Amino acid sequence: MGEIRLMKGNEAIAEAAIRAGCDAYFGYPITPQSEILEYLTEAQPEKRTGMVVLQAESELAAINMVYGAAAAGKKVMTTSSSPGISLMQEGISYMAGAHLPGVIVNVVRGGPGLGTIQPSQCDYFQSTKGGGHGDYRLLVLAPASVQEMADHVKLAFELAFKYRNPVLILSDGLIGQMMEKVELFDPIPRSKDLPQWAACGKKNRPHNIITSLHLDAYEHEKVNIELKEKYARMQNEEVRYETYLCEDAEYLMVAYGASARICQKAVSMARNTGIKVGLLRPITLFPFPSKVIASMASQLQGILSVEMSHGQMVEDILLATRQYPTLKVEHYGRYGGVVHTPEEVLEAFSKLYIQFN
Repeated sequence: MGEIRLMKGNEAIAEAAIRAGCDAYFGYPITPQSEILEYLTEAQPEKRTGMVVLQAESELAAINMVYGAAAAGKKVMTTSSSPGISLMQEGISYMAGAHLPGVIVNVVRGGPGLGTIQPSQCDYFQSTKGGGHGDYRLLVLAPASVQEMADHVKLAFELAFKYRNPVLILSDGLIGQMMEKVELFDPIPRSKDLPQWAACGKKNRPHNIITSLHLDAYEHEKVNIELKEKYARMQNEEVRYETYLCEDAEYLMVAYGASARICQKAVSMARNTGIKVGLLRPITLFPFPSKVIASMASQLQGILSVEMSHGQMVEDILLATRQYPTLKVEHYGRYGGVVHTPEEVLEAFSKLYIQFN
């Protein structure tokens, strides 16, 4: 058994980065994720593992520092919250185009604009559809507990180097600020071995060139084909999800992150009234569990997507179930930093249940 602590979600992210053998962290404070930078500064990981921690002058600087360290083959991470992630989009696109691994954490707050510091899930489109320019994808993990905040850091680094691609951990202010018991994994020593592709000094080998710039259109098309094939491998190999009471379900709620925790209680309450409803929680938002939802659709009368947004993930559910045109797919959400309660979700589902019947 690993070390057990009572931690905030943001603190679990930070401690997990140290234990995962992260070489460097570059970030900039913004609520509600500032505890990550604060924890790393106080923990002094340079004395524990040699990990570099640096507060950059801006989110723009931070993501470009990540690019540079990733190009040298290092395990590197940055974190921010919604407006800060928007500022990083150019650098994230550059990393994806240059096949660079890295871990990015977004502890989402309400928007658009400066919005509020309260939790939200309004960055789903930005995260899963490529928030910057060009045809690219991030592999997106959605933790629903403080335990997963820690575990997903380790997993994110593994996936980032497996696919040479940035991985985004999409959390929210609720998970980031809540405190729960966490079993921390044993520390992984920082590796001194560098990938063969890394720009780490030419030593009896050809030059390693890290770039996303290809002026010849046909050459650049080949790069895009490689990216497309990589994303297809992710869709075939990396879909992660969790189900709750779905074996005999006639209705389905789909929710991720904090909303999934709320929906689990709402599902239990609905079951107590005799309604056969289950919950599917996507753990990877890209790749999305489309095939899983499609395979369940034939036994369902209706699906309710529950999100702290106007309705973004619901579009992926509609795409997954498009071969079932009579299946009713609806959305329920709260906006701008308001968190729904299990009772509100059950009330919304009950109204839709009447429509389904």
